[in-house]
Amino acid sequence: MTVTKSPHFKSFEAYLSADPADLPEGRYEYWDGELVAIMPESGLNDDIANYLYFLLVSAGIWAKLVKPHSCEVEVMGKPRTRFPDLTILDEAHVPLLKKRNTITRDMRPPRLLVEVVSPGNPDSVNYKRDYQDKAQQYAAIEVPEYWIIDPDRAWVSVGVLVNGSYQFQTFTGQQMIASPTFPDLKLTVEQVLSAGR
Repeated sequence: MTVTKSPHFKSFEAYLSADPADLPEGRYEYWDGELVAIMPESGLNDDIANYLYFLLVSAGIWAKLVKPHSCEVEVMGKPRTRFPDLTILDEAHVPLLKKRNTITRDMRPPRLLVEVVSPGNPDSVNYKRDYQDKAQQYAAIEVPEYWIIDPDRAWVSVGVLVNGSYQFQTFTGQQMIASPTFPDLKLTVEQVLSAGR
């Protein structure tokens, strides 16, 4: 087995300017000059994010704008980068991401970010990361809408950015998910969660 040592970077700017071919394969978050590997997604999380991609594209959102698990987003705090379960880009991002799939803070924020909560109780690291840490980081870079899909609790919480923090509305069962960014979207929570069944 070959073990690849993660490179060290003198600054975040040095990391951003690195040739993607020189970076290790896989997904890594940037922490103080180091790349820290992200654990693989659970099968359920992956299924839901990929199915949501399918539903959004089927609803008419341009496929190039919908990125499941592959778009790195620069945030404030630690870690300095995140890989949301699903990212919906602004059209202005498309030409900017041809070389590297990273949205930096000097670009427009993504239109919408989605996280699928891994199994756990409200005291778990997974729960805190998606409900608190990422919500604060995404709000700080002014992402206008943030969805938290929680299969354990069978709900989708839609956060809308208001005065620097998210105001959440939670949807369950056959309720239509109300998205201010995509008001014509016709998706129920049951549809989104059905990928896990």
